[in-house]
Parts: sequence; C-alpha cells; structure tokens
Amino acid sequence: MKPCSKNRKLISWLALEALETPQARELRAHLESCEGCRRYFQEISKVTETLVAKEIRPDVQASESFHRSVVAKLRAEKSASTRTNLVACLRGAMLNWRVALPVVLATAALLAALALRERRRDVSAHEKSPVQAASAVDSRSDLPPTLANYQLIANQSLEKLDEFLSRQANRNPAPTRIYTASNMLD
Repeated sequence: MKPCSKNRKLISWLALEALETPQARELRAHLESCEGCRRYFQEISKVTETLVAKEIRPDVQASESFHRSVVAKLRAEKSASTRTNLVACLRGAMLNWRVALPVVLATAALLAALALRERRRDVSAHEKSPVQAASAVDSRSDLPPTLANYQLIANQSLEKLDEFLSRQANRNPAPTRIYTASNMLD
C-alpha cells in the first residue's frame, strides 16, 4: 500500500523530527488510520536511524565529477518542477470558467469565420467555371491572342476558332521595333 502523496514530505520531516508540533500531532493521528503512510514512516525512520548511527569521517571527500552530476540533476529537477508548475497553472486557469468561456467562444467564432470564408471561396469558384466562361465568350470579340482564349473558342466550335484565327491574321498590328543584341550595342 502506498502512502498518501500529500503526506510523503511531511512524513520525512517527521522522521527527522523537523516538523512543528501541531503538524506533527495531526500527522501522527493520520498515521494511526492510514496503513500506507504508517509503513512509509517506518521505512523512513529506519533510514534516518541508520544514517544517524553512522560515523561521519572527515577524511572522505566526494570527487569533482560527483559534485557536477549532483548539480546537473538539481538543475534538471528545478526545470522540470518549473514546467510542472506552469502546466498546473494553465490547467487551473482553463478550469476557471471566467477564463475558459471567452477562450471557447473566441475559438468557435474563429472556426465559424473560417468556414464562412471557405464557403464563399467555393461559391465564387463555381460562379467562374470554365463551362460558363466558354459559353459566354463571343468569338467575334477582340480577344488577346493567348492559348487560353484559343482553347475557349475551340471548345465552342472549330469553325469559330478558324474565324477567330483568320481575323487575327488579317489584322494589321502597329509596327514595333524589335530589339536584338546587335541593336543594343549601337
């Protein structure tokens, strides 16, 4: 049976006799009713007694690598506890309805706006479908000579494409100067 998680630290302090009297009394009363905490207290008390009974030798010194590993582990534990505290704070804030309700409403509004925008985009894409554009194109109009326009007219009929190409061939475009590399050197 495991000890109560909220009492583990207090039980350790009780075993070291470092707990204040009112807390110690409350904890001892709890130990009488909780078997897990009582066993944990007995184990910690044995460890404490063993450590107190050992002779401390002043000539024993820890190596530099030991000190570095202890410091690294302490720093890792500190950063882990910082993350744990941050997560607990955020979790507590999300459980608070005064914070959670506006966040949920804002998220719902954003999703609705995105859905509406996507729907408008789909409707406008259907309005400009190539079939409607091709049927609306008059081959007699003066369209620019692009491959897309040729395809639109050819989709209507090949006779219209022939008329359109003939009309463009007969048209006299204004003469424009053609630039070549040799003209640029002059």
